[in-house]
Amino acid sequence: MTTEPIKGPASYFPSIEKKYGRPITEWQDLVRRHLPARHMELVAMLKNDHGMGHGHANAIVAHTLVADK
Repeated sequence: MTTEPIKGPASYFPSIEKKYGRPITEWQDLVRRHLPARHMELVAMLKNDHGMGHGHANAIVAHTLVADK
């Protein structure tokens, strides 16, 4: 049985949870509460209000917006 490595934004999720101490579902809920803000506005909110790095913030926003389509 071959296990495919996680690709795309979700590949950041384990390190995001470890670094910021909250499960991804909480971050996604936070992003959803700020909708209908634009992608980069959501990234800026995570960076400015929660001290998240750009790559991590972008991964959460991108994954959440695609999942909600």
